[in-house]
Order: sequence, then C-alpha cells, then structure tokens
Amino acid sequence: MASHTSEVIVGGVVVAAAVGFMAYASQFGGLAPQGGVYPLTASFRSAEGVTVGTDVRLAGVKIGTVTDLDLDTQTFRANATFSIQDGIILPDDTAATVASEGLLGGTFIEILPGGSPFNYEAGDEIVDTESSVSIISLLLKFVAGGDE
Repeated sequence: MASHTSEVIVGGVVVAAAVGFMAYASQFGGLAPQGGVYPLTASFRSAEGVTVGTDVRLAGVKIGTVTDLDLDTQTFRANATFSIQDGIILPDDTAATVASEGLLGGTFIEILPGGSPFNYEAGDEIVDTESSVSIISLLLKFVAGGDE
C-alpha cells in the first residue's frame, strides 16, 4: 500500500512539473494568448521562409506575429495575415518586406513605416510589399554572369 502512495505522489509531482514547464514555454515562446492586437494583411509575390508564427518586426523589435498564410489562386500571390500589438499605430503608406536575419538566419516580416497622416485600421491591407530574395537565385545569376 505504501508503494502505491509513493507512486501517486511521484506521478503528481511529474505532472505538476510538466504543466509548469508547458506554462513557462508558452509564455516565453510566444505561444501565450496575446492581449490587445489587431490584424493587418499583405500580399507578397513570394513569401519564401515565412510561416504561421513568423515574427513581424519594426526597427528590429517584435511587434506582431504572422497568424495566417495562404495562396490567392487568382493572382498567385501569397496572402499573409498578421497581428500587430495595440498601441503601434502604422501610417497607411507603411511598407512590409520579407527580410532575412542573414545568410543562415531565419526570415521575418519587416515593417517600414511611412509618413502619412492617415493610419491603418484593423483588417486593412498593406499594399506596398517586397518579397523575399532567394540567395540561391542570386548565386546562380552571379555564376551565369561570370561566364558571359
């Protein structure tokens, strides 16, 4: 009987530790529910490297997350939806680019604010976009250009 009691206690401690670890991971891993966000959309010719959960950054600081990414079958462009923190008010001539942290780094959406006196509202589309640049295609152009 004593061994069953100790097994139950050890099992409870393991479950409590697992729950605590999951709470910690979700809070610091960006999985916790975010309060105070609004959605914006953007359409890219190529969203290579962007997935749901990709950071949206302004001046190197994370201000949002990509929440949806799908293909528009009419225009063959990648439509991204992302959430932006409330309090970050973006002018309506803001640009969005798919950027890379370096040769081996990850990809993120970089927000480049404009100077318009009018601002985006929840659900608006950022029309000034720039797609990702493929390092491999740049290298192939360099190699092909060297032979000519």
